[in-house]
Amino acid sequence: MTTTTGLPARQGPGFAETVALIAALMGLTALAIDTMLPALPAIGDSFGLAEANELQLVVFSYMVGFGIAQIVYGPLSDVWGRRPLVIAGLVILIVGAIVSALATGFVGLLVARVLQGVGAAAARVIAVSIVRDRYEGREMARVMSFTMMVFMIIPVLAPSFGGLLLALAGWRSIFAVMAALSVAVGIWFYIRMPETLHPEFRRALSVRSIVEAARICVTNREAVGYSLAIGLLFATLMGFIGSAEQILGSDGYRLGALFPAVFASVAITGGIAAFVNSRLVRTWGMRRLSHGGHVFHVALAAIFLAAAYLWDGLPPLWLFIAMMVAMQFFFSIAMSNYNALALDPLGEVAGTASSLIGAFTTLIGAVGGAMIGQAFDGTIMPLTAGYFGLSALTLVIVFWTERGRLFQPHHGNIVPAAAE
Repeated sequence: MTTTTGLPARQGPGFAETVALIAALMGLTALAIDTMLPALPAIGDSFGLAEANELQLVVFSYMVGFGIAQIVYGPLSDVWGRRPLVIAGLVILIVGAIVSALATGFVGLLVARVLQGVGAAAARVIAVSIVRDRYEGREMARVMSFTMMVFMIIPVLAPSFGGLLLALAGWRSIFAVMAALSVAVGIWFYIRMPETLHPEFRRALSVRSIVEAARICVTNREAVGYSLAIGLLFATLMGFIGSAEQILGSDGYRLGALFPAVFASVAITGGIAAFVNSRLVRTWGMRRLSHGGHVFHVALAAIFLAAAYLWDGLPPLWLFIAMMVAMQFFFSIAMSNYNALALDPLGEVAGTASSLIGAFTTLIGAVGGAMIGQAFDGTIMPLTAGYFGLSALTLVIVFWTERGRLFQPHHGNIVPAAAE
């Protein structure tokens, strides 16, 4: 079996090790967010923060660095290769984690978190390119499917892991362990993964080519519409992640040590939905699944907002969990396909387009999520209002993108209908 690079697939890690290594690279990005959640109150105490909402900036500063850096990694990896950029990104991530662990002020911590995000973006963006370089067709799909299943486990386990480190050695130990894990993954990658970009596919560094790719992206209706949809829906998720510890752990429901378990029950739903989507998409098509999932998401968000209003901002915990689990399921169904639909018509500039869309959607998600999180008032009203408002607005954007024809196979002339 050969790969898209023309090299035998046996050069470098085999299938199982590739899945594990790519999942580890991508997992570092999620680990840097979710392990921190139980430690936010302790960080606030260390720096004497009077306003609890400020602690959400520990999450959102990371996302800003993560979003902006995606713009450069994709194009540069097409010029210099995958290995140098991944290794450089991991070094930046490690430095950011060490500086975070040693931070003496809150502003310094936020700057270090931005640096972590800049480093983590390389692992996230280029990992997908490595899979594309080494495999094609069904083998590529298999690697990505298994990788995503492994990747989905991390948000489930990370808060408990962070809580354990917090109890044993304080919040600074979380960053120290994060740096150590990044070193381990970096050594593994350096030893086992060869350069995967074939010399013939290297491009010259050109501002013109990047600008042209950007022009193609912003003038394509599907790319613009579905990128906006991804960013706005991602903002709802980031709004929850940013305020999750306050809602569940220390303020709203006051679950304390039970916070990681409840957070995990919501997070694991995304993995289940991704698996269900992978089984249904070939039969039902991306549009039918994503549009249907989005309609359900809006309907549930409306019910959730009504429940928050009826219970003065804090409905029973069982209802909160049930609603979040259901919404996360349909969120994942929609997002899994919206990502593919945004890139579907951009095959000629796929690498650069992926970086541009990734940066755009991440920044929208970070800013929108921060707005939801910063509105936290001890209840879930801001969260439910954000979920409903942004989800409904996104459905309107999708309606515009598809020219009023939801649930239909592709009807344009860019991608054949058979693609769905």
